[in-house]
Amino acid sequence: MVQKKIAMYLARYHEIEISTSGVWRILKRAGMNRLLRSRRYKPHAKPWKRYEKPQPGHQVQIDLKFIAPIAGVTTKRYYQFTAIDDCTRLRILKVFERNNSRSAIEFVDFVCERLPFQVEQIPIDNGAEFQKDLHWHVIDKGIGHVHIKPRTPRPKGKVERSHRIDYEEFYLLLEEVVIDDANLFNEQIAEWEHFYNYNRPHGALGGVTPYERFKQKATNG
Repeated sequence: MVQKKIAMYLARYHEIEISTSGVWRILKRAGMNRLLRSRRYKPHAKPWKRYEKPQPGHQVQIDLKFIAPIAGVTTKRYYQFTAIDDCTRLRILKVFERNNSRSAIEFVDFVCERLPFQVEQIPIDNGAEFQKDLHWHVIDKGIGHVHIKPRTPRPKGKVERSHRIDYEEFYLLLEEVVIDDANLFNEQIAEWEHFYNYNRPHGALGGVTPYERFKQKATNG
């Protein structure tokens, strides 16, 4: 909800306390209270029950986002591998030029090195890059590897939702930024990852950042 996000940013960065209904009234007076049809909430046939694992690392969702050439930014295709911790929403991002099991294995190692806690389980869909080689690599690292049943997106709903945030708050802002090198692309996406984890208030976390949620869990754990 846009008004909720605006209220969180005002409180966090400007110390202005205003209710979501107050934000909505201001937007309405300015004629800005309705989203584009393509951005409006679409109710599901069955209501989704929100869930989250109780401790960091209990489950880390991993998924792949295909990045088509972006006019004025890239001329090649890229593949964004994304990991998100179910409990804290801490995310790790890395871009590759190839989508294969070698990239997937390298990404899992990258995730385990970067996250400040041990990964216990990874649910992954049945993409070709996530098959036998990755399965045994994950098992060898002492991590549980669960394949998601086809056409059941909920077990990786958080990572897929985060890809929509990437599109809205990162990729749409890549204007006049020419990126035709994976290393340069990863420099750009690392800045976005840092902002997401340390500075961006998260609606599902009550307005705290993923790193702040991790500190809360570490203190109370």
